Amino acid sequence: MELEISTEGAAKRLNRAVAMTVVMLSVFMAVAKIKDDNIVQAMQAAKTDMVDSWNEYQAARLKLHMMEQTSEIIRITSGPNLSAEVVTKLAAIEAEKQRYQARSDALSTRAKGFEAVYDGLNIHDDQFDLADAALAISLSLAAVAALTGMWILMFVSWGFGGFGLVMGLAGFAGWTLHPDWLVTLLT
Repeated sequence: MELEISTEGAAKRLNRAVAMTVVMLSVFMAVAKIKDDNIVQAMQAAKTDMVDSWNEYQAARLKLHMMEQTSEIIRITSGPNLSAEVVTKLAAIEAEKQRYQARSDALSTRAKGFEAVYDGLNIHDDQFDLADAALAISLSLAAVAALTGMWILMFVSWGFGGFGLVMGLAGFAGWTLHPDWLVTLLT
């Protein structure tokens, strides 16, 4: 009889530990999911802006190239003696070339800025992805611990849960904690 009470008490303690673990990790996962979704939306916006900027850059570079070609064609077809009209036209083309060069330089800088934003957000997205995976493993191990009555599984669950919480907190706090080896392994 006393052995039953002792076993029953241990099972209740384990079940309480499982229940508290599930509640805390589930709440954290739900809040982290919202933040992760917002980061993904910001990444999509940065990627779109980056692609748009590179497309504009390519258009400006094509126009610059066309102006350079036009200038060369005019010089070749006009011969050594350039009329005032040709000189005026070449000066206008040179001004356009400078404008397209300045525009393409600005667009390149802008696109690289969007790339940096995207890369910065991607680090935090990876943190939330790792947190989500670790917390899901933790919850699964906690469920199995409850079924089997094995405390060792609960301790392993807490290990995964701790890692998941640290990665999630890193994502929320903007820390640069990023296990590159693990991210590389999973990509």
